[in-house]
Amino acid sequence: MPSARVRPALVAAAAALLLAACHATPRPLPEPAPVRPQWRAVELALPAGAVGRPVPRDAARCAGRWYVVGGLVDPAGETSPAAWSSSDGVSWSPIPVRAQTFYGRQHVLYAVACRGDGMAALGAKTGGVHGNPRTGTWVWRPGGPVREVPAAFELFGGPRAVSASRLAAGPGGWLVAGSRADGAAVWASPDAEGFVLREGVAELAGDGRGRTAAYDVAAVGAGWLVVGSLLPPGGTARVPLAWSSADGRVWRRAALPVPAGAAGAAERVAPADGGPVVVGPVGDRFAVWRPCGDCGTPSAGAAQGWRRVGGFGTAGPGVSSVDVLAASGRRLVAVTGDGAQRRLWMSRDGGASWLPVITPVPVPDGGDAALAMALGEDGLFVVADDGKTSRAWWGALPTIDR
Repeated sequence: MPSARVRPALVAAAAALLLAACHATPRPLPEPAPVRPQWRAVELALPAGAVGRPVPRDAARCAGRWYVVGGLVDPAGETSPAAWSSSDGVSWSPIPVRAQTFYGRQHVLYAVACRGDGMAALGAKTGGVHGNPRTGTWVWRPGGPVREVPAAFELFGGPRAVSASRLAAGPGGWLVAGSRADGAAVWASPDAEGFVLREGVAELAGDGRGRTAAYDVAAVGAGWLVVGSLLPPGGTARVPLAWSSADGRVWRRAALPVPAGAAGAAERVAPADGGPVVVGPVGDRFAVWRPCGDCGTPSAGAAQGWRRVGGFGTAGPGVSSVDVLAASGRRLVAVTGDGAQRRLWMSRDGGASWLPVITPVPVPDGGDAALAMALGEDGLFVVADDGKTSRAWWGALPTIDR
């Protein structure tokens, strides 16, 4: 046992160590390990008699079936529409395509949605005197080809055209979200065989509060949720918005919460367990929002029934964007761009926290490059195009992610 003379020295030494520990620079916590799917290369075979290479642009999964849409580019650079389907995400077969118009025969399909055993897509080809996209819709039923649905030029085009961005399917039919000259607009159809344009709609379109734009849509219950942004009059900073509707005709608008002074947009939405999830760039990160029933009073993290639940990523050298958002249960996967690369991210908890996902190959952000994805219960399907070559993979997820 130490003597009384030694004890003061021990106490002084302990105090010195404690003081040093208090002033020491804390060690940063280790970053979570990225998700590493077990990637397996798969093939998108060319249709019989076709030449060139596939240019996949979007993918979807529903009712146990997977779909990829895009086009083919021949050696002369001419494009034509193309689509593929699979029962397991590994073995893919081309679906016959039947175009009916001059521009339809040159379309590249860029957005796809499915319901039950049916599928529909948006396609476009730049052309005409002004070089604007000639946009149209396509529909598929089992046993038949992917058919172009002829439509009047000004349904998606004309002097008031801006964009037809994304489409979704649900119990209420099919809905396309996009923008016209006066702001956000939608196109509705009960069966994807023909769409009706609804523009200039109160709350959805721009008004004295600023100009609106819609980027994505999801079916929520029997109704719809559209997401986008508002640019206030004379402003340069966008505000993220969400619109809800029970019938696609009457809309309610909500501003999504952001930090004071921050700008951003709500670019993608996906139905998930516990309600829809919305993702978009805000400031130098990507923000994640979910609806909430107890946040009617605006606060730092909530506004008009919406709460910011998470964030991820950092700013790159260019404009940040969210290209894809898919959900399976509480798992979410997003494709983002930061001006340099397109990246994959995964959340296992409904959007509160996110991990980077190692992609099979690097994919640049810009030009003709694309990274598309669809998510299933046990893995994800990814298609990448760097502007020169395109490849596809099936990624089995680690057990912890299932």
